[in-house]
Amino acid sequence: MASAAIFSSLRRSRSPSLDAFLAPVDLENDVVGLLKTLTTISSQLITSFSNKTLSFQKKNTRSLLRKIQLFYILLDSFQDSSTGESKSNLPSTVVLCFKELYLLLYRSKILLDYCAQSSKLWLLLQNPSISGHFHDLDQEVSTLLDVFPVTSLEDIVSIDVIEQIDLLKGQSRKDDKLFIDTHDENSRLMLFKMLDDIGCGKIPTLQEFHDFFVKKLGIIDARACRIEIEYLEEQIVSHESDLEPSSSILGGFIAMIRYCRFLLFGFDEDEVEALKGMKRVKRGGRKKGLISKEIADTFVSIPKDFCCPISLDLMMDPVIISTGQTFDRGSISRWIEEGHCSCPKTGQVLVHKNLVPNRALRNLIMQWCMAHKIPYTPPESLDPGSESFLAAPASRAAVEANKATVRLLIQQFENGSDCGKTIAAREIRLLAKTGRENRGFIAESGVIPHLKSLLSSRSAVAQENAVTAILNLSIYEKNKTLIMDEEGCLRSIVSVLRFGQTIEAKENAAAALFSLSAVHDYKTMIADEEGALSTLAGLLKDGTPRGKKDAVTALFNLSTHTANCVNMIENGVVKVLVEALECENVAEEASGALALIVRQPVGVEAVGNEEKVVIGLIGVMRCGTPRGKENAVAALLELCRSGGAHTTERVLKAPALAGLIQSLLFTGTKRARRKAASLARVFQRCHYDTLHFNGFRLGYGFAGNSTTGNLDSGFSAETVSVSMSMSVSVS
Repeated sequence: MASAAIFSSLRRSRSPSLDAFLAPVDLENDVVGLLKTLTTISSQLITSFSNKTLSFQKKNTRSLLRKIQLFYILLDSFQDSSTGESKSNLPSTVVLCFKELYLLLYRSKILLDYCAQSSKLWLLLQNPSISGHFHDLDQEVSTLLDVFPVTSLEDIVSIDVIEQIDLLKGQSRKDDKLFIDTHDENSRLMLFKMLDDIGCGKIPTLQEFHDFFVKKLGIIDARACRIEIEYLEEQIVSHESDLEPSSSILGGFIAMIRYCRFLLFGFDEDEVEALKGMKRVKRGGRKKGLISKEIADTFVSIPKDFCCPISLDLMMDPVIISTGQTFDRGSISRWIEEGHCSCPKTGQVLVHKNLVPNRALRNLIMQWCMAHKIPYTPPESLDPGSESFLAAPASRAAVEANKATVRLLIQQFENGSDCGKTIAAREIRLLAKTGRENRGFIAESGVIPHLKSLLSSRSAVAQENAVTAILNLSIYEKNKTLIMDEEGCLRSIVSVLRFGQTIEAKENAAAALFSLSAVHDYKTMIADEEGALSTLAGLLKDGTPRGKKDAVTALFNLSTHTANCVNMIENGVVKVLVEALECENVAEEASGALALIVRQPVGVEAVGNEEKVVIGLIGVMRCGTPRGKENAVAALLELCRSGGAHTTERVLKAPALAGLIQSLLFTGTKRARRKAASLARVFQRCHYDTLHFNGFRLGYGFAGNSTTGNLDSGFSAETVSVSMSMSVSVS
């Protein structure tokens, strides 16, 4: 008999469990109960599927149901003509065959349910494979009929039933070949031909699409298109390496259907109401698909080895540096771009700055994400010649179909209704969600001016989709310039940040500013924009946990430019950053920003004047992340060095500081230990010959913590570096 393996390519969410392939324990010795169950199951299958109009596999379905109906007649006849005692005393060979029939019926139910619940395009694409599953079931039926001891039932069932079984035996032997419906297979081949034509730049006409999708497949409206797209996207997410066709080809079909959706059915105003409904359901947080939200919900369970030592976030693109340590590509790239020549984890000097993909770890992270249903966004860029991960590169057909879709969306922006523009913004947002190719040609098509116009829309849905689309586009480095060069675009983004109609729009505006501020020259432009800094500070103070995170990462990025220090102080950023030290979710980034600000004379004065700063930094040293502790001790060290006698005295008198320094010297990162040792030397210079930490005598030699040379000479290089999470999420 066929096993569960024959269903390995079926939709995972409906794959059979082991229980489906074992007879229930309570029926093991209950022949009467087994017969009753078989009769019920076969009756339900016949009733459920005889009147259903399936898009494909019609002949295979009818053939299977006819055989199930014969078994039902046999069972029904057996029930009517035998007593309970005769049923219980059936030959063991008959009982064994009935148990096999139980398994066969359940596998039939799984396959028929799969055909009834799958999307039309998926059934068409899987036509040969699903036909093979029907053939396997036919073979099982034939085998069961061959071994079924009909002669032992002559006294129980009528002669006409036995004759029908014999007739079915003969028919099964004749029909033992795999049957693939010619009409279905031709449609499948036509679908692939259309995809190939699109890849060659030959976009089928509206009439050709209508004849195929509407007349042949019965996809009659925009909603049906959305169902097809969502189903194919689910297959990409829920299957691993056994996906056939490949995710790259499926991506091409998804792009083709999306294009057909707008070409054939236009911009349905009913979809705007659907968007509003989704908005109401998701109110209070970011969209379900956001990686950061999904990871945040399960952060406590993320394996330590999967987290970047710099950002402490799940690594999306782990790479190995010359010291053998692994970091997320984005975090270590920014570290190197800031001028550092040492490993953030070990402190060793980098022999070279090459980043080698850690593909083995990437595969483990991918498997973990899939097991925990966490979306995994493929890396934006890989080393030249390296393979893509998880999702194959977009096929040529997908790119061409998406370009054609963008052209339709641009036309809608230019000439469509307000509702149509809202839908167009939503589609741009989705298209820009993944893929460097998509983000590149979308921005180059001239969509940014249209999105900018929608930022001031009275429609909350339109505004939110527009600002999120800009955020997604800004992740691609070249698009940052196009966005910033668009006259008034930065001002409009800041306006959404200040006056956005939804909290999600404000948060995504903050995230967009963070993304744009990755370019050094744009940091001052953003900080100088009226209301940008003060509103980010307000969001950090009073926003949602996600909003606080967006705001603090943007403020951190802006604080890396020395010219912004005065502006940040004047807009109350310092005070809010100090208050944020008490918030576990953003304490690491807040301490990092403060560690940068205190490097400036005006900054150290402003930070030193905050009454809660020392206590706040002490709190981060006590309970913060390893990087947060490192940033906090760096900020305290700079306050002592440059903050004057009064500030130094406040630091020295802080309760528990000595014990925390001792703890860092033993358990902190190597860089944190060096900073703690430098802070110990500052204490010594303030008239302490030796330091006593809880009775432990700490002298100059130990304070160096196995380092040589003048600690102060190495201090400046160590303290200019701070760490934080710098990942941008797409929405």
